[in-house]
Amino acid sequence: MQTRTLFIAAAASLAMLWSCSETTKTKNPMQEKVDQFALVDLKSDLSHLTVNQKQMLVKLIEVGEIMEDLFWKDAFNKDRETFLASLPDEATRQFARIMYGPWNRMEANKPFVDGYGKKPAGANYYPADITLEEFEAWEEPNKLDWYSLVRRDEQGKLIMIPYHVAYKEEITRAATLLREASEMAEDEGFKKYLSLRAEALETDDYLASDMAWMDMKTNKIDFVVGPIESYEDQLVGARAAHSAQILIKDLEWSAKLDRFGELLPKLQASLPCDDKYKQEKAHAVANMYVYDVVLYRGDCNAGSKNIAINLPNDPRVHAAKGSRKLQLKNAMQAKFDKILLPISDLVIDPSQRKHVKFDAFFENVMFHEVGHGLGIKETISGKGTVRDAMKDTYSSIEENKADLMGLFMVAKLTEMGEYPDKDIMDNYVTFMAGLFRSIRFGATSAHGVANLMRFNYFAELGAFTRDEKAGTYKVNFDKMTLALNNLINETLTIQGEGDYETAKKWIEERGIMTEELKNDLARINSAGIPVDIQFNQGAKVLGL
Repeated sequence: MQTRTLFIAAAASLAMLWSCSETTKTKNPMQEKVDQFALVDLKSDLSHLTVNQKQMLVKLIEVGEIMEDLFWKDAFNKDRETFLASLPDEATRQFARIMYGPWNRMEANKPFVDGYGKKPAGANYYPADITLEEFEAWEEPNKLDWYSLVRRDEQGKLIMIPYHVAYKEEITRAATLLREASEMAEDEGFKKYLSLRAEALETDDYLASDMAWMDMKTNKIDFVVGPIESYEDQLVGARAAHSAQILIKDLEWSAKLDRFGELLPKLQASLPCDDKYKQEKAHAVANMYVYDVVLYRGDCNAGSKNIAINLPNDPRVHAAKGSRKLQLKNAMQAKFDKILLPISDLVIDPSQRKHVKFDAFFENVMFHEVGHGLGIKETISGKGTVRDAMKDTYSSIEENKADLMGLFMVAKLTEMGEYPDKDIMDNYVTFMAGLFRSIRFGATSAHGVANLMRFNYFAELGAFTRDEKAGTYKVNFDKMTLALNNLINETLTIQGEGDYETAKKWIEERGIMTEELKNDLARINSAGIPVDIQFNQGAKVLGL
């Protein structure tokens, strides 16, 4: 009996091995694409929250699901459920959920479903047949309004429809839930913000709620919700996409950041550019906090996931109160462990891998967000705001600036004695490894284009060298510092002058991927290193 049992077990094992081998050989290509996104449980320690606060979280999660529905409408002109049901298998459906439609955001919006051509540059914010020339010729004074759709009337003429009108049913439900959550909030600042945010959704006037959000100081829970970033609009870069993130404050880490607030004016004054491009006031109130993020819905969940937040985007709020810089520590740690470390083991010179550290990664990302608040917001050439003057190039140029500023500020704070034990090479080498992580986001991502421009610029100035045989990169400290300062100067000059043509030329000439870089990225991909992360998330995962 024992021999027979062993034989049966052995046969079963062989069959299983054969089956696994066959499965590997015939693995669904779409499943391989899904597997490029490491699955992470989105959790945080909620033990310090009251029962009431936990019940409030459930309400906020419901609002997040409404933002999820609205972003699908922002991004894609087909009914979501009908589209998903038409797909051939669950892997394709899962990848479509990650990408919010039939286009791969990580591969220049290349369609991965048959029957779909090029993604409209304006997503679903505009008529699919609109051209940039038609939009620019449109004599509508408010055509750059962030919170509206552009459609055609019965005569084919362009018209604007405010979000609160176009999405009335969803907005009404979301506003009701926000008011209910506001009644449950225990922090007075958060209570006021939620109430005003409900009103903002119903009117498309977000100024008062943004101001209230800036005034919050003692809240343990935060909720970034509504139409926020404009990356999805690649026609004009104006329309804001619906999004929601629930955040749980890390009190200990947030306290560590307080001291940097007083130094922002000094950092602004030290920028390596002409004085005329740094005359704007940098607010001394840091508004830097560290959180665990426990919900991603809508725009922030599409393709690559953000690991920090710098908001609001309204220049009126910047002028009055600055902005808040929120670090998403648990998401950041997941990306560092599952993506950045494996990448560095493959492409960073062995002698410099010791410099790839989470603290450096955290600092680079944190000061990237601070970097958005430095520099210049209004052109000095009479062309209005930098955002308006830069048009469709704004996001890529601004993300490039913020990345450069982040690294510059860490170096400057070290020079000022704020990081007495800091080895700035940790930040430089971690930054270098991070370029490969971000470039994988794709050429259609503002962050991806920014990293390509910077990678090619640094290569031109010799900021790093590449070992041809090993395919590994080594940072040159002095040349990296020089390239960093030079590129900050050039970027702030372009923004300050509102020089759209130069910005466009930069993106066309430097925002490209060389064959050598493509081959290095192919090595990373073939090593099975995830491109990004996806989440198990929601009330059940949080134990609510």
